[in-house]
Amino acid sequence: MQIKPHVTYEDFAKLDLRIATVMAAEPHGNADRLLKLHIDLGDEQRQICAGLKQYYEPQSLVGKQIVIVANLEPRVLRGEVSNGMLLAATVRDGDEVRDIVVLELPRPVPQGSAVS
Repeated sequence: MQIKPHVTYEDFAKLDLRIATVMAAEPHGNADRLLKLHIDLGDEQRQICAGLKQYYEPQSLVGKQIVIVANLEPRVLRGEVSNGMLLAATVRDGDEVRDIVVLELPRPVPQGSAVS
């Protein structure tokens, strides 16, 4: 595993990591690998798209509290807006991805809580 170059604390501090609750999840209608997740950050709801389709049934994510990058610039992925990015561990065997595991909380916290 190759470690990426160091970043400054100031660069890391620019990330707004927040807790969101998955309110709904469904396959992206125009992509083989993406799921659309409708999330609640407490003071707002958003949609994010994530490459989880072959690793998760959409319904299994509903109700989970996940960690997202809340201040990532929105992107359009195959015609759908993704407004944030969830954090997940990627398990590899060489160059092949064997599994993706979404980071989720072991006990509930208020939606929108900051992660530091």
